[in-house]
Amino acid sequence: MPRKARIDAPGALHHIIVRGIERQKIFYDERDRDNFLKRLGIILTDSKTPCFAWALIPNHSHLLLRTGVVPIATVMRRLLTGYAVSFNRRHRRHGQLFQNRYKSILCQEDQYLLELVRYIHLNPLRAGLVSDLKELDKYPYCGHSVIMGKKKYDWQDTDYILKFYDSKYSIARRRYREYVKKGIPEGRRPDLAGGGLIRSAGGWSAVKALRKGAARMKGDERILGDGNFVEKVLNEACESLERKYKLEAQGCNFEWLVKHVAMVLNIEIEDVLARGKYKKTIKARGLLCYWGTRELGMTTVELAKKLNLAQPTISQSAMRGRKIAVEEGLKLLEQNK
Repeated sequence: MPRKARIDAPGALHHIIVRGIERQKIFYDERDRDNFLKRLGIILTDSKTPCFAWALIPNHSHLLLRTGVVPIATVMRRLLTGYAVSFNRRHRRHGQLFQNRYKSILCQEDQYLLELVRYIHLNPLRAGLVSDLKELDKYPYCGHSVIMGKKKYDWQDTDYILKFYDSKYSIARRRYREYVKKGIPEGRRPDLAGGGLIRSAGGWSAVKALRKGAARMKGDERILGDGNFVEKVLNEACESLERKYKLEAQGCNFEWLVKHVAMVLNIEIEDVLARGKYKKTIKARGLLCYWGTRELGMTTVELAKKLNLAQPTISQSAMRGRKIAVEEGLKLLEQNK
């Protein structure tokens, strides 16, 4: 059975799980973990992708990310490809490092955000990497120590999480820690990382209860949330695909987009494709990269090759283009009617 396409959108919350192939280690020592974190920090900063929780376990890792302008698929591709190459080179190994493709679960934020932060940050304790919560407070390879103020990574958004507990950091940290402590007896939570309707309902007992009553839920293994949330996400994903197919049917490819951006901004095509830092070129490149990734479904790798630019430059341009489109009310589909 073919795998379903991943679902993503600006502002979407994702629980991402990366596993080593055949459950093998992806981190042998601190040098490997530091390498992964350095790459993660650079990519999240470049793409302005918020990170709320993370944990590195010898044979897998967890991330809780929010999609910015750059799709999560692009962020993860850069991270995992770069890390795998450096890992194989260092350990003189060949072949695939990660198990198939990573798992990405789009989550209903208001219902699951804090639960997911707790679940992810308790992973080192469940895996036996630390003996108790006190040791976890200082464990350097988990976002819990950053929220507790024992470690500092600028790319982890601790403020957003702490504000759920209190406006004063000392009180917020104490309440957050108490919440984490309450989650220890729960152990593993397959409902937060398992499959489909069962996960979204909160387990088999909840599903059975729903079946007895009049309630009906829509389930999807890529989504963690109640039935209404799942249906809303699927509908929006369908609309996004329809926009993409509509543009493709109209012959809207990269070459068309270049001409369209030039027309919208009333500049020459050569100015859109130029590599300089002229104001009109920067603006044109921003719209080109933003509409290319968001409307035509192009990857930043594709755009980087076509524009002969580095991939991080494409990501930055797409972020700039989104801001321009929002501020000036520019919408590609409406302009093409």
